[in-house]
Amino acid sequence: MTQTPAIVVLGSLNMDLLLRVPRVPGAGETLLGHSLQLLPGGKGGNQAVGCARQGARVRLLARIGRDADGQALREALARDGIALDALQQDETEPTGRALVMLEDSAQNRIVVLPGANARLALDDAALARQLQGAQYLVTQLETPLPVVLQAVAAARRAGCKVMFNPSPMLPLPDALWPQIDTLVLNEVEAAAYAGGEVATPAQAAAAGRALRARGVAQVVVTLGALGAVTVEQGGCRFQPALRVRAVDTTAAGDTFTGALAVALAQGSSLAQAAARGVRASAVCVTRIGAQVSIPTAAEADAQPEALPAQDLP
Repeated sequence: MTQTPAIVVLGSLNMDLLLRVPRVPGAGETLLGHSLQLLPGGKGGNQAVGCARQGARVRLLARIGRDADGQALREALARDGIALDALQQDETEPTGRALVMLEDSAQNRIVVLPGANARLALDDAALARQLQGAQYLVTQLETPLPVVLQAVAAARRAGCKVMFNPSPMLPLPDALWPQIDTLVLNEVEAAAYAGGEVATPAQAAAAGRALRARGVAQVVVTLGALGAVTVEQGGCRFQPALRVRAVDTTAAGDTFTGALAVALAQGSSLAQAAARGVRASAVCVTRIGAQVSIPTAAEADAQPEALPAQDLP
């Protein structure tokens, strides 16, 4: 019987304003759009939902405003069984919002207004209790960097592994890298942090090796429609993506991260976990929206088996 892992997610909660457009307008151009929807999002919320729908017990550390958006987000997370005892409510700042402009080509462009996310603060004693018994802390950079660093340090003290997704990109202290058990980042982030172009599996492997040299235990570089590359002590492997018709890539990376975290917490190898992430994200990109597009474990299981991983030099 597969164990039910406990995962703590630290991150943002946003209400997404999803604007569907034929294409992005040029400077000074007015363009007629297709539709506007309000949908739950935020990288913290997305990754928490991704973990929960893959079968984990999830606690979310986040902050919302005292407004209708915050209440809607709270209710959506509760429906996925996510523990919200550590969810904070700001009395003055509104819930975060993100404008997601989705083109007919499935490309998206996102602008985030942090709102209450920027005021997230953690108490050390409470944080230690919240991390007790968790296999993984999963976090990103849509909340203040000092809070992220505080949580990572607390996780290390608690014996909880750290999965870190450096998005959106920020300058990071050298002392952080050795505290990361699993680093998950896309090709743009990998290129920025490792230096050099990252467009092919071989280049992703080189970037992963450079980041491991900073002290990270293992690295996963996602390459969009190509797949993902895993880099660990035993070597580098390329996991090809499944061929699907993508309509919206929003939350695909968060879906991958959630599935990866749960699989690793259940005892899968890094390569096996990456294959699981590829299958889950393949479902996500065929649907529109962030959290509404994230698949359950059963939906990921219904996908074709991932193609065999390839060893990289």
